[in-house]
Amino acid sequence: MTKTKLFWIIATIITLLSATYQRVTGPTYPLSGKAQIENKLISYKFERSHDTDSDYILSIEAGDRTIKGILFWRRYKFDKSFTPIEMKPGGSNHLEATIPRQMAAGKIEYYVKLYRRDSAINLPEDSHVVIRFKDPVPIWILIPHVLAMFISMLLATRTGLEFFNKEPKLKKYTLLTIGVLFVGGFILGPIMQKFAFGEFWTGIPFGFDLTDNKTLIAMAGWLIALFMLNKSANPKRWVLFASILMLLVYMIPHSVLGSELDYNKTEKENQLIEDTQRK
Repeated sequence: MTKTKLFWIIATIITLLSATYQRVTGPTYPLSGKAQIENKLISYKFERSHDTDSDYILSIEAGDRTIKGILFWRRYKFDKSFTPIEMKPGGSNHLEATIPRQMAAGKIEYYVKLYRRDSAINLPEDSHVVIRFKDPVPIWILIPHVLAMFISMLLATRTGLEFFNKEPKLKKYTLLTIGVLFVGGFILGPIMQKFAFGEFWTGIPFGFDLTDNKTLIAMAGWLIALFMLNKSANPKRWVLFASILMLLVYMIPHSVLGSELDYNKTEKENQLIEDTQRK
């Protein structure tokens, strides 16, 4: 096996592992688990992201009609108390309840309490779940964005491995990385963000969206590396630096500190509209 093939294999493995880690540790990845109530094993899977075009129907496979449930929900960082909703029997011994759809970037905090005779458990046991609503994103923009970001991470890792080549192709791979990262993170990414939350860019200088900001940091690292290719006596170090920097920022879970609806602002706007209409 040639060194080139080996480097591509290593880069692919690292990219797949980092992408998987980023996905499953993110705040929009479904929360699943198991719990017992009077020796009855309950499996659950709670969504943490949902489109605004429908209510979120939460369903739990209770497996026993003697088990009852109540869903508690409230608007995140706005409502002080939870609204209880009795869960209704669904098909195949399921319990179901509905969380009303919210505006884009609106978040709902919720948990479920199950009862069976004299026993009760909370799901999840020691925490609450937060689900964020987003407007639907067309598949024609979602897939290219995801592919571009994956390929940019692959190229970034592969470019960093050129550090170990005697005759590295630093400029070629650096330009490829910058080009694909620009398309994925600064063209397709903002378009997708606009579809989902109504804003093209919510990172610096307009906000603190970590997904946007980490893309900005990664691009800055590669632009510095590109500049240093002709300025540094050892440009390989700068390329390796940019590669490691991008890996580190992309290990940050996806959608952390993402777009979030300010319910206080929304309530004030609605009140202003009502007052205007009365006049």
